[in-house]
Amino acid sequence: MAGADSPSAALRRRDLCARGIRLVGKMRSDVVDLLDAYVEQQGLDASASVAAVEGVPLAAVERWDEQTGTQRLLENLAAYRAFRALLAQMLEEQREQLGEADAALGRALAAVLLQVSAFAYHLEELLRLESRGPPSEEEEDGPPPQPQGLFEQKLRGLGVLRELAQWAVRSARDLRQLAKPGPGASSAPSSAESP
Repeated sequence: MAGADSPSAALRRRDLCARGIRLVGKMRSDVVDLLDAYVEQQGLDASASVAAVEGVPLAAVERWDEQTGTQRLLENLAAYRAFRALLAQMLEEQREQLGEADAALGRALAAVLLQVSAFAYHLEELLRLESRGPPSEEEEDGPPPQPQGLFEQKLRGLGVLRELAQWAVRSARDLRQLAKPGPGASSAPSSAESP
């Protein structure tokens, strides 16, 4: 089996990475715009400090340069699946809070949710190319518990959007690393990656 090391697989990987970088660049731009609209609509201070929010994956990683390509893809996929659930929850809360009062914010949130879903699918394709199928979603935790108050919901939404913008930066960096030719750019042989 040629696996992820064949020239055609390497070319396909670079193509998928390049397309992923474009997707995530557009997503980050849209998330930044959405963040501005969200802060204004919710009456929040853009510089408000938000503690780590339960269920929101953090983009920061220790020893980033030591990760294999497959580890990077798996962490990205888990994060975007979590963001998909979080954004769906935010969209539902927006509809309950505002009704049709601010349809533009709801449309922007729905558009970002679609981009997150598309990027998660894109990551699954990359994992298949790396001869490693994506983990099933049943293995991952469900959405976080509902916050109690409206203000907590607003702050959680702010935290979700801020961290999603950071993930977009990390994802582009991860994909650039994966697209590099040579050892360490892709995953190590899958037997070495098994726990």
